[in-house]
Amino acid sequence: MKSSATKKTASSKTKTGKTKTGKTKTDSVALLVATKKGAFILNSDNKRRKWEIKGPIFLGHIAHHMMLDSRDRRTMLLAAKTGHLGPTVFRSTDLGKNWKEASKPPAFAKAPEGQKGRVVDHVFWLTPGHASEPNVWYAGTSPQGLFRSEDGGDTWESVTGFNDHPMRETWIGSLGDGTPDGPKMHSVIVDPRDANHMYLGMSGGGVFESVDKGADWRPLNTGSRADFFPDPLPEYGQDPHCVRVHPLEPDILYQQNHCGIYRMDRRDPNDGNRWIRIGENMPKRIGDIGFPMVLHPRDPKTAWVFPMDGTQVWPRTSPDGKPAAYVTRNSGKTWKRLDEGLPKENAWLTVFRQAMTADARDPVGIYFGTTCGEIWASASEGEKWNCIARHLPHIYAVEAAEM
Repeated sequence: MKSSATKKTASSKTKTGKTKTGKTKTDSVALLVATKKGAFILNSDNKRRKWEIKGPIFLGHIAHHMMLDSRDRRTMLLAAKTGHLGPTVFRSTDLGKNWKEASKPPAFAKAPEGQKGRVVDHVFWLTPGHASEPNVWYAGTSPQGLFRSEDGGDTWESVTGFNDHPMRETWIGSLGDGTPDGPKMHSVIVDPRDANHMYLGMSGGGVFESVDKGADWRPLNTGSRADFFPDPLPEYGQDPHCVRVHPLEPDILYQQNHCGIYRMDRRDPNDGNRWIRIGENMPKRIGDIGFPMVLHPRDPKTAWVFPMDGTQVWPRTSPDGKPAAYVTRNSGKTWKRLDEGLPKENAWLTVFRQAMTADARDPVGIYFGTTCGEIWASASEGEKWNCIARHLPHIYAVEAAEM
């Protein structure tokens, strides 16, 4: 993945094939795919027309998330749960050729004798730290826990400001163990302007903010609904599915929630701390329930979602078996259906919260992986789709990376 600053540098390449800073130029987009039975890497040509699948990596392991460190473009971390090792993190410093397990994976502190402690079931989310902290990574776990590494992902320590916060159990509430695949801490976000400013999402629990590098946290849920509670607008307890901060306008946030699609503009003098439900502008027969949220890397008004059937029994399938992405280019005022090339019927799939992503090319490439093991790609910002991989295991996460 490439920040705007990196993209600007890459646009002034020398004839030797390197940028003026000495970094090797990027020729392709790679997709880092985490599945129920291992991980895969898909490499493209420069035009994003041909794709080569490499893998599986750790076949049989449950891979929840794989991330490339955009700060060095060499280091990868892979969150996995294995039969004999349990929940752990693997690290590669050569773009996935070789892997080594973390010497100290994320783990809660041991409970005092006679007391029941918390145990990490799996590492769910990985986030590189701020550009000013090149070896820092964050991890979110199930049950909801936050961990930090300062040595590139080899050893992990508890972020006690959250994990031992006196309000933690109250925040997660009855949904703390009630989500179908286990409670999740996800959407761990570091403000690109300030290493001290962070966000996170909890399913369940809500969205939270820290301004002191995780030493303390406060709820950020005003306006976000929790229709499964007697009070549908509580201070905390919501079920956000995915939260994103725009990389160039970090005061603009988007959220795909169990109860709708939301946007927050923190520059707004009146509603800067309130989520505005923009999903109500989606077609009524489709609704605004889903898992992923993807932002345009340069335009903060543009975002993509992938709706699913959010009716009474929550089947977690495309509405009516007719999958489609939707895009807004005006901050959620209107939405457009994007289904050219996708199955027209009998496609009973969905896309999980980490399984839809965008590259930084122009036009932007959009990619998603399905619960049926397919990966779909669009080099036209979703206007036309092509299936670039089939018959993979159930896909949990897809991340685009500039290699």
